[in-house]
Amino acid sequence: MTAPDLDARRSAPATLKNRGPIGDLLLPLLPRSGTVLEIASGTGEHVVHFARRAPHLVFQPSDPSPAARASIAAWTAAEGLANVRDPLALDAAGAVWPVGKVDAIVCINMIHISPWDATVGLMRGAGARLPADGILFTYGAYLRDDVETAPSNVAFDADLRRQDPRFGLRHLAEVAAEAAKNGLVLARVEEMPANNLSLVFRKVATVSPRGVPVP
Repeated sequence: MTAPDLDARRSAPATLKNRGPIGDLLLPLLPRSGTVLEIASGTGEHVVHFARRAPHLVFQPSDPSPAARASIAAWTAAEGLANVRDPLALDAAGAVWPVGKVDAIVCINMIHISPWDATVGLMRGAGARLPADGILFTYGAYLRDDVETAPSNVAFDADLRRQDPRFGLRHLAEVAAEAAKNGLVLARVEEMPANNLSLVFRKVATVSPRGVPVP
């Protein structure tokens, strides 16, 4: 396999600021072993940060963008991380994902910068691949009916919709409802810096006709 081009590395200033607080919350929630799938890995700076801090886990990054996948591979090579797999070409909205069962799923800053179909696909894919009690962790800006939206998030939402009318901040209740359709319960909402939220969804075990939980 051709070695990654280290010049392909991309950097997002916001990632450098938020990966520490995200990791502090996320990493204790992850299982002691297994595979963590990241959806919409972007530059790859989040996944390499998490992988450095959790060498006992295997991380599977993914992104539909070839440029993003090149950046992820370059960051992984530059950091010398053996617990980060080659990035997958995965579109959350796609009917078929090129990955099977995983132990946890992470999705950072995708839900508001993608069509609603991507959120629908994220929840469908997570519900099909997570084990009972497995987590889907999402991070980003959301709208809440019982909380006044920060002026910066109002402006952010308007800017996103100018870029693409299919984008924009989502209502937390609507995201949670879509998750519930796929057996995912919103277990935790955590306030984060810069008016963002971390959401922790857990996969609920289904019950067979005999009353036995089924993963």
